[in-house]
Amino acid sequence: MNGKLIERAQTGVRLEKSLLKVLKGLAEYCELSMGDLLEGIVLHAFEGKAPFSPQTQAAIVDLKRVYHCDLTARDSHKLRETGE
Repeated sequence: MNGKLIERAQTGVRLEKSLLKVLKGLAEYCELSMGDLLEGIVLHAFEGKAPFSPQTQAAIVDLKRVYHCDLTARDSHKLRETGE
């Protein structure tokens, strides 16, 4: 198998519940681990590239509907937790 040799670190990231459900569903749809999916999204974002094909984007729309996730990029950095 070709590719760069890396070292991974375990992390405890907190995410909004419906968004996490969409990500888990997307990882399954793409046949990737959650870590591999997130690494791919981040690496694409760092280069200003879209991480998903139109077909995968359509699957994301469906997953967001199924898991009642109405968050958008406009909500980024504006989310508050219950009890705040």
